[in-house]
Amino acid sequence: MSMPMLVFAACVFWLAAVAFAALPVTYIFGDSLTDVGNNNFLQYSLAKSNYPWYGIDYSGGQATGRFSNGKTIGDFISAKLGIPSPPAYLSASQNLDALLKGVNYASGGAGILNDTGLYFIQRLSFDDQINNFKKTKEVIKANVGEVAANKHCNEATYFVGIGSNDYVNNFLQPFLADGQQYTHDEFIELLMSTLDQQLQSLYQLGARKLVFHGLGPLGCIPSQRVKSKKGQCLKRVNEWILQFNSNVQKLINTLNHRLPNAKFVFADTYPLVLDLIDNPSTYGFKVSNTSCCNVDTSIGGLCLPNSKVCSNRHEFVFWDAFHPSDAANAILAEKFFSLLFISARAAPAPAPSPSP
Repeated sequence: MSMPMLVFAACVFWLAAVAFAALPVTYIFGDSLTDVGNNNFLQYSLAKSNYPWYGIDYSGGQATGRFSNGKTIGDFISAKLGIPSPPAYLSASQNLDALLKGVNYASGGAGILNDTGLYFIQRLSFDDQINNFKKTKEVIKANVGEVAANKHCNEATYFVGIGSNDYVNNFLQPFLADGQQYTHDEFIELLMSTLDQQLQSLYQLGARKLVFHGLGPLGCIPSQRVKSKKGQCLKRVNEWILQFNSNVQKLINTLNHRLPNAKFVFADTYPLVLDLIDNPSTYGFKVSNTSCCNVDTSIGGLCLPNSKVCSNRHEFVFWDAFHPSDAANAILAEKFFSLLFISARAAPAPAPSPSP
């Protein structure tokens, strides 16, 4: 059996194991698509959603710091795994029990690059999140010892979804330096070299089982459509995102060969999201080209308290100019879970490689 097929078989095996483990431990890294309240603790951050109308469809009807009218994709996936949604790291940084069960480091406005989202003043970049995971491991090690801490980190599952802001709140903004300084090929190279080091850092801290969520069609989100004369998807942006995803997938494959016992998986969510946007009625939606909050601007675009919120929220794919609605997150989580875990359980063993 060839090396790539061996890696594939190993990844299929652990994905299925995670889905049906008694109490899987998950650590989540990302941006506003998975932030569950870390930015609430950043005093000067402008990337916050701890006010109405956010959370209107969440339990209790109160804003929690999630960038949605309800739950995030991560919330729904956690429920499918049979575990509570991991709490925001900044709400539990010294709580050993919480740290052992898994926490969420995601931060609205975060990117692969440290200068992404600079105008939000405060946000936890991917480097910051990795550093917070390092602190997590130090707390665990101080309480259970180095051997047990290493074992715990090796057995946990890591979900990483990052890169959207490197486009939306960096490269695609004409007044920011990176979009002027780099061609897109150069920018991709910068992102990949940075991400390579970051994923290796997580590996050095103990990550062995990691899922990287690819980016969705950012050219089709309301904040980008508004730049089109007819409100269409921006083809060039989507082409760039496909290039990003392709390069990340190659990087993941390289890391699996380079790092002993690494079982990293690239989850291609692009076609899932695009199908939801292109065929909303298939999934029970009526509107996929504009936001429920009617805040389709390329800067700002959040659902502020004075926004006029649609009454039929369950019929909109997008809640604000950037983020899916609770109803859309439920559909995407179902598709994502099926793609990763159910498919992994049902996948046949790979066929032996043909003889040379």
